[in-house]
Amino acid sequence: MDCNFRELSATSSGTNDVRAVLEEAKAALSLTGRKTILFLDEVHRFSKAQQDVFLPCVEQGQIQMIGATTENPSFRLTGALLSRCRVLVLERLTNDDIRGIITSAVERVLASVPREQPESERAASPLVGTEPMASQNALPRSQPQSESSQAPISCDGPFLPYAQLTDRVISSIVSLSTGDARTALSLLELVLASKPDRDEHTLLASLRQSVSASYDRVGDSHYDMISALHKSIRGSHGSAAMYWLARMLTVGEDPLYIARRLIVCASEDIGLADAHALPLAMAALQACQVIGMPECRINLAHCVGYLSEAPKCTRAYEAYNRAEVAAKSDPTMPVPMAVRNAPTALMKELGYAEGYNYNPSIPCTMNYLPIAFRGDKFLKEVGDLSNKDWNERELLRWEQEENGGQLWEGRSSAQHRR
Repeated sequence: MDCNFRELSATSSGTNDVRAVLEEAKAALSLTGRKTILFLDEVHRFSKAQQDVFLPCVEQGQIQMIGATTENPSFRLTGALLSRCRVLVLERLTNDDIRGIITSAVERVLASVPREQPESERAASPLVGTEPMASQNALPRSQPQSESSQAPISCDGPFLPYAQLTDRVISSIVSLSTGDARTALSLLELVLASKPDRDEHTLLASLRQSVSASYDRVGDSHYDMISALHKSIRGSHGSAAMYWLARMLTVGEDPLYIARRLIVCASEDIGLADAHALPLAMAALQACQVIGMPECRINLAHCVGYLSEAPKCTRAYEAYNRAEVAAKSDPTMPVPMAVRNAPTALMKELGYAEGYNYNPSIPCTMNYLPIAFRGDKFLKEVGDLSNKDWNERELLRWEQEENGGQLWEGRSSAQHRR
């Protein structure tokens, strides 16, 4: 493509820098007919007002903007700019990709080590930022490239003279890097800089400690993990719920944020099936406020375990959703006269509260709902599965794998009520 290329970073550039590039792009297009490709790194660092600067030029085709971000563009970019862009997701590298990168990096290091260099000095050879790493032909010019230096190195055993780089260490690097080549190379550099006779268990422990957890309190991980915790409780999988609770707390998540979600879960998923769930969740929140970390992790674990094993019921949650739909359909529906408030004599003369009967010991017929909704059941009875949909294949799988091949006890009644 015959285009001008400009590059900016939102971490070090401002609106004035962007405007200068945009004006230059307009001039180049009018004088030479050449468009400008603008690569903007860390685009999510720009505010909404700063992002709006791009809209006119993008709409008129004066620039072709390429933005790079590590955040979710749905949350960090304006809707106007996002609607004019095509989102391409760069997936994490596979384990085979990371292993190939490690192999290539070690091959370069081995090629840069002179043959006569002692093993004690080879172990401390640098990996990153050296001239051999920057060149494809890493061998010294005075030495011809031998066939042995060009042959691919296998990962089945240790890389000599780096005896500490065993296959187990390589597998740990691949796992800890989580698809990030930069992390893998940093871990590899730590391994190659260590002594060849270093204990493998000690080396693996130091690698694990050197990896920073990828967790952002306002990023995708924050919402993904709390969603996983909530769904594990909803699915009555206590072990999974405990795992996600530990994952969040160990990387520094606010325990109050977790406790607030547990309160929601207590009413949304356990609801009327266990009246103790909500008070326990509220007690867990109070415990987190009074005690704090690290002790309040025990209170959260107590609450998570209880909610996971508690029976589940969404009757109240679904009842409100149905009632909300009805309320929004016509917000002008009058309150029935019998259930209106009548604090004055005039209101009583007008018929307010007329016909209202209150006797908790003896049932009576009353019209509590507006005329349009009389007879509607927003809060369904216990066991009422009418209009409930489920995945028959998943139900069969659950019956085979987790219910010992026995049919779900509620299947007959559910099919009868559908």
